[in-house]
Amino acid sequence: MRLATGVLAAVLLLVGMAPSQAVVRIADDRGGRIGTYVDRYQGLRSSGESVIIDGLCASACTIVLGAIPRDKICVTSHATLGFHAAWDFGANGRAITNPEATQMLYSMYPSPVRRWISARGGLTPHMIFLRGKELQALYRPCYLDAQASATRTPLDPQPASLRTPARAQARTPTPH
Repeated sequence: MRLATGVLAAVLLLVGMAPSQAVVRIADDRGGRIGTYVDRYQGLRSSGESVIIDGLCASACTIVLGAIPRDKICVTSHATLGFHAAWDFGANGRAITNPEATQMLYSMYPSPVRRWISARGGLTPHMIFLRGKELQALYRPCYLDAQASATRTPLDPQPASLRTPARAQARTPTPH
């Protein structure tokens, strides 16, 4: 009788447990190669994890807005998104805007974000920032608790076997 009661209690405990929800927190990401972020966020989207933006997410990091469903993204009062045109290194080593990669980047964003960018002159070499009430009007606010802030922060890099087309290798400069 005790064994049956113990087994029943264990089954009820397991049935009553909700699946844990994994969370990725973005706090200080200045961006990098577009292709790297496309790969990362495709893996993140497949995992079903939620994203908390809790600090700077600039440049290629902002691809998260188009890659992850809107209902899986929340922003804290510290969240800041930085947008600018994509670029490549020119023959002399200087940064040159890449119009094709910039258009690809722009097309990845949800339409409310594209409207916000367009209202500020579009993606140019100069960084524009979306934060505060404007950002929270586009994405739901989230409130960090001890468990969420202790969850893994950096995104795991994708395996080297995932290759990115050359046109997606354009870089986005990091703010100084």
